[in-house]
Amino acid sequence: MLGFQEKIVPLHRNKINQPDYQKMNPQKVVLSDNLQQTLTEAVMLCERDRTFILVDETTEKCCLPLVSGTDCLKGATTIVIGSTDANKTLESLAHVWEKLGEGGATRHSLLVNIGGGMVTDLGGFAASTFKRGINYINIPTTLLAMVDASVGGKTGINFRGLKNEVGVFSNASTVILDTHFLKTLDTENIRSGYAEMLKHGLISNEQMWAELINFELGALNFELYDNSKAEYFSKLSRMLADSVKVKQRIVTEDPLEQGIRKALNLGHTVGHAFESFALRSRPILHGYAVAYGLISELYLSTIKTGFPSDKMHQTVSFIKDHYGKMTITCDDYPTLLELMTHDKKNMAGVINFTLLGDIGDIRINQTVTKDDIYEALDFYREC
Repeated sequence: MLGFQEKIVPLHRNKINQPDYQKMNPQKVVLSDNLQQTLTEAVMLCERDRTFILVDETTEKCCLPLVSGTDCLKGATTIVIGSTDANKTLESLAHVWEKLGEGGATRHSLLVNIGGGMVTDLGGFAASTFKRGINYINIPTTLLAMVDASVGGKTGINFRGLKNEVGVFSNASTVILDTHFLKTLDTENIRSGYAEMLKHGLISNEQMWAELINFELGALNFELYDNSKAEYFSKLSRMLADSVKVKQRIVTEDPLEQGIRKALNLGHTVGHAFESFALRSRPILHGYAVAYGLISELYLSTIKTGFPSDKMHQTVSFIKDHYGKMTITCDDYPTLLELMTHDKKNMAGVINFTLLGDIGDIRINQTVTKDDIYEALDFYREC
């Protein structure tokens, strides 16, 4: 087992001065090759009079059986919510609170979240607010949750049609990463998580970025996993670990997003607008929205902060080849712009972007005009 907090790689980027602020409790992130043993060790570190497990309808069937026989979970109460981001709602949150209350949960209870980003986000928020906060453990089961949602202490729900509109910063006691869960995923969900890995490469260094855009993502299908894919799976697992180290380094330095943690928002200002827009008709996976957002925001980086056009086109080509495109028209631009104005990075109504001067050269708090944004959306449509 590898504790990432002990193996953090340097991040190649600009230095940004940051103010002093209250830090959250430290978060332990563990890459496990023995899930039941690691979970037992994590549970033993937590105060608990009662233990609860949160799953969605999918992970209840596919993932819960992998840990249900663990001694430390005997007698635990299982709470089930609906699957997909459409259930990341106030109603689902209230359901979890109700089940905790009905099960006799106290301030000394423990919640174990087993699922993708929707489960870890909502479960973390439920735990952080019930009785003013109980301990929780995250066991992410999707690539997206492993590299993004479950690490860094962001919790929350969607509200009024906006992504992650309500939530708190609150670290899990332990995040357990077990790559064997990746074999339960379809190709679309692997690609969704891979988009966040691509973002981590862009904000880290050229070697990591180059390895990511040259990986044969199109050959990925672990639903038909056999020994012939062992080397391929091993490489993806190593790249995942490298990606998590990048995020862990950033959130350790800036847990409350006062400065450099905004680097992780690359692709998300436009991406979240795409995702919220899609919720109104045909929802798309978060990673796909981020990939589409990267196209527009790398274009903005090229015209505003000097990001090399050749690297922009290489990245855009990779995204086009593996993620397709969400259809939008010029008539949708005002709605998308309005959605961007609700982004949590904004200040005084001004839309803030994270852009790049080059791979690893991060420029936070960048502002652009409405015409620039429309031009970037034109580029997305026409590229």
